Amino acid sequence: MDERTFGFRTRALHAGTPPDGETGARALPLHLSTSFVFDSTEHAAELFALRTYGNIYTRIGNPTVAAFEEKLASLEGGLGAVATASGLSAQLIAILSLAQNGDHLVASANLYGGTITQFGVTLRRMGIETTFVPGSDLDAVRGALRDNTKAVFTETIGNPKGNVADLAALAEIAHGAGVPLIVDNTFATPYLQRPLTFGADVVVHSTTKYVGGHSDVLGGFVATSNDELAATLKFHQYAIGAVPGPFDCYLLLRGLKTLGVRMDRHCANARAVAAFLVDHPSVEKVYYPGLADHPGYEVATAQMSDFGGMVSFTAKGGVDVARKVCESTSLFTLAESLGGVESLIEMPSAMTHASTAGSTLEPPVNLIRLSVGIEDIDDLLADLAHALSL
Repeated sequence: MDERTFGFRTRALHAGTPPDGETGARALPLHLSTSFVFDSTEHAAELFALRTYGNIYTRIGNPTVAAFEEKLASLEGGLGAVATASGLSAQLIAILSLAQNGDHLVASANLYGGTITQFGVTLRRMGIETTFVPGSDLDAVRGALRDNTKAVFTETIGNPKGNVADLAALAEIAHGAGVPLIVDNTFATPYLQRPLTFGADVVVHSTTKYVGGHSDVLGGFVATSNDELAATLKFHQYAIGAVPGPFDCYLLLRGLKTLGVRMDRHCANARAVAAFLVDHPSVEKVYYPGLADHPGYEVATAQMSDFGGMVSFTAKGGVDVARKVCESTSLFTLAESLGGVESLIEMPSAMTHASTAGSTLEPPVNLIRLSVGIEDIDDLLADLAHALSL
């Protein structure tokens, strides 16, 4: 049977990981070797010359890494993909495959703080300039395009306020200017949304988050539907060297097997948390794309099968109250990152987005971001109720 016709959960279990042909092992073997034996020097020279990037050296190719790339590419609907050491390295490889010194990018203003730092500092030092605009303001995106613009970059669900990007509209604008659209799909995951089907050219992930799902592995990923770009991404993956280890990919493959069932629970819990917060007297405003009054609700409904597991809200009483709430929960652990099975809470202005302080990209100081886990929902609501009552 053609595995491309299977549903998401089936492909998450079977795509790219058939039983081992040599041993019959049902679980994918973990290939820790950094070196691989050639038949001859001529064979080695041929592989390098053709840039086939097979099992030459683990920075260039490894069976466990390749299986992870194949499986996640299948889930995203991509023709080519590369795994990377982190989400930020995935973005860097994607951008350096498209832009160089003297070029320009247009990026959504609603991004992870590390991404803003990478664009505003690291890429700027490389001579690549970025203009940040509200991703939901399509006229602003058009107005920011220049003759030397090489890509438009957005997150499907903006971090930390849940802004929703209209992918089809952004793809039309980008393609009209002759440039690709790069989409960070970390919050949505391919289970809830596949940007390539809406016209995106490149999809990046921090696989540290929902793909891994257990807060125990660091990784990133880039997928594309363009064969030529796929080859360029592969070259930059090994040339830059920001590659994951085989054990990292083994853990990520394991996480992918349960992505669908985990996301169902994340989404159900997040909807309940958002509804609870909307009615709470200590809450000023709730940011969740599954709320009917969210500015991106209609777009999210059209693009996504559900609304994700991230909820943000502002606390009445300002930064001191927000800080006290974050320090008073017990199940919602005060920590950075997101997407794990355990619930997390954080203050973006003091943590993930601290680098934006004093800029127009700074989030509200009383904003609290929740990564809603898969615990029993009654326990999570009781935890938040206690913290908000102090």
